[in-house]
Amino acid sequence: MNQTYSNPALEGMLKAGQAMMQGFLEQWSQAGGTPAGSAMPLPVDAEKLAALQREHMSRHAQLWASMAQAKPGEPAEPVVKPAAGDRRFVSEHWGSSPVFDYLRQSYLLNAQFLNAVAESLPVADRQAKSRIQFLTRQYIDAMSPANFAATNPEFIQRALETKGESITQGLMNLIGDMEKGRISMTDDTAFEVGRNLATTPGAVVYENDVMQLIQYTPTTDKVTERPLLVVPPCINKYYILDLQPENSYVRYIVEQGIPAFLVSWRNPQAEQSHLTWDDYVERGVLQGLQVVREITRVDKPNVLGFCIGGTLTASAVAVARARGEDPVESMTLLTALLDFTETGDIACFVDEHSVASKEATIGRRGLMAGRELSNVFSSLRPNDLVWNYVVDNYLKGNKPPAFDLLYWNSDSTNLPGPFAAWYLRNTYLENNLRVPGKLSMLGQPVDLGRVDCPTYFLSCREDHIVPWKTSYLGRRLLGGDTTFVLGASGHIAGVVNPAAKNKRSHWVGDGSSMTADEWFGSATEKPGSWWPHWMEWLKARSGKSVEPRARLGSREHKMIEPAPGRYVKERI
Repeated sequence: MNQTYSNPALEGMLKAGQAMMQGFLEQWSQAGGTPAGSAMPLPVDAEKLAALQREHMSRHAQLWASMAQAKPGEPAEPVVKPAAGDRRFVSEHWGSSPVFDYLRQSYLLNAQFLNAVAESLPVADRQAKSRIQFLTRQYIDAMSPANFAATNPEFIQRALETKGESITQGLMNLIGDMEKGRISMTDDTAFEVGRNLATTPGAVVYENDVMQLIQYTPTTDKVTERPLLVVPPCINKYYILDLQPENSYVRYIVEQGIPAFLVSWRNPQAEQSHLTWDDYVERGVLQGLQVVREITRVDKPNVLGFCIGGTLTASAVAVARARGEDPVESMTLLTALLDFTETGDIACFVDEHSVASKEATIGRRGLMAGRELSNVFSSLRPNDLVWNYVVDNYLKGNKPPAFDLLYWNSDSTNLPGPFAAWYLRNTYLENNLRVPGKLSMLGQPVDLGRVDCPTYFLSCREDHIVPWKTSYLGRRLLGGDTTFVLGASGHIAGVVNPAAKNKRSHWVGDGSSMTADEWFGSATEKPGSWWPHWMEWLKARSGKSVEPRARLGSREHKMIEPAPGRYVKERI
């Protein structure tokens, strides 16, 4: 039966897949991946590929047999099922028709085959192999029958129920998004920064062309003596940490009696297109710390960095230590990388050619567009952040519901070209920050080993942007005591996990000399948010309780405007 089995659609997909793999190998070869003296890329292992094809054809034959043996009106016995968490095919309409059931299962079989081919390619270069696998997944996800009107039973059912109105509305949604230049993920009219987002009371007490510094209004009778400076990522806007009152990390900090300051990065325009990594270290983090000292008269504040804000924060503290200063009492790093050994799928976008191109075009002046960054992050989870909205908005004609986190996700920011080019080369491409003295910042050789303050690491188990095991490697680079906590969920949901809702869980454990796997094997899972655990750690390093200051700012640093300030409201 396998010898006579024929399916033109399947054969076409197999040929397309093989051609795609050959194209990937040719690109890899051009990048220097062929063995010395070889004019052609390494061939696919013919025997292994033949075995994969035989298995694949056999499973398709099983699918046909299952369909043929199914009783009228009853679904066929499934040969393959969607992976756990795959929401594309959960509707009952996929199983109620043998046509759509076949489309679903044949697609899943084809996807498994292409992934197996990508996995079996004899590519020694690990990064090249990862890129091939990543591009294969992108192709597979794009070709899902759920993404096309003719092969999605939910589209057809919805059109029948609405007498075609859903098709009209879907086209209107598509036209509207084409005018925006992006896919709508939420109801943009439901939110406004300063009205129902970023509403924790405070004031801007300092600004330059890199950032504004916000000081928050105390809400408790007593506060800790030592303040906290929060350094969010400059790749996104800070209000991910101050969404609505019930899920605001900043508000939680203030309500726990911590005097809080926050860096609000400027959304760079042409006037800021010359800014460098050193500018962000000096005029962002170090200047922020200095203003906090001047306002509070506390020599050593605590500091927190989130994502790239954590990388900037550790760099800034290392620069200060190289100058002979002792700048902070403690440091908290949330989902941040110091060692960039394994960076997940983001590494597929970073190679010598791409970085050199950035350096040549925007390395001295220019902007890395926020839309470009947003597209990269969306492509890391295309079914959740791209195709889900294509289907819902355009095929089903639905309007996306109001969701604060997705509104923030669509509020993109630019990056100055010199900053971006330096960051890509020295972290993702060459991983120089982990090497003592390899990099100089502000004229100082940087050695993370001289950062000897206590440090709290928070990573997230399902983080697709900052893999937690790679974040864990940062513990070995620092010279002080470290505490590592692993949160459930991903890069954002794992961090923004309000204590009051008591959702998810987190893992705590001792021992900084262990590997990540050893640490996890001995760690204890705790229910609920990690916020209280961190707050207990922070308060132990925040000094005695004192009366809060009577007013925000100081004689030298007067209030400029109420929080959240102008910078966070600037859109690209």
